[in-house]
Amino acid sequence: GSLKAPMPGSVVEVMVRVGQQVESGQPLLKLEAMKMEHLICAPAAGTVTALPFSVGDQVEVGCPLLEMS
Repeated sequence: GSLKAPMPGSVVEVMVRVGQQVESGQPLLKLEAMKMEHLICAPAAGTVTALPFSVGDQVEVGCPLLEMS
């Protein structure tokens, strides 16, 4: 599955890498919008299969931030 941006903003921290195993609830990355940070966490255990964004990139609402299997 993919995790989509809940708001437009910029990526301020990426805490995982492609191929990494993650646990349910594990922090994956942080977005910042209007001086507020939003932590994106894993909805379930799995493996990160794609990370199309890096720190400093701008994202639009609804775009996939990363993919997990």
